[in-house]
Amino acid sequence: MVSPAFEEKANAVKQLKSTPSNDDLLKLYGLFKQATVGDNTTARPSALNFKDKYKWDAWEANKGKSQEAAEQEYIAFVEELQSKDQ
Repeated sequence: MVSPAFEEKANAVKQLKSTPSNDDLLKLYGLFKQATVGDNTTARPSALNFKDKYKWDAWEANKGKSQEAAEQEYIAFVEELQSKDQ
């Protein structure tokens, strides 16, 4: 179960004035999935399915990281994005 601070930052991402870059969005996605689900156990999507493949890779990059560590990294990254968004 995620912390209230994590839920607050997950909602704060939606309130950013500017959309984060694709790389930042993928990092957010990977950390979010690792924090909420844990290690990725799904099969990698087809190479022709670019969007899902990139999302899968972003989640897979966090494999082995504890859900708590991913949550803390997600919170810190959102705070960094918020500071740039001022």
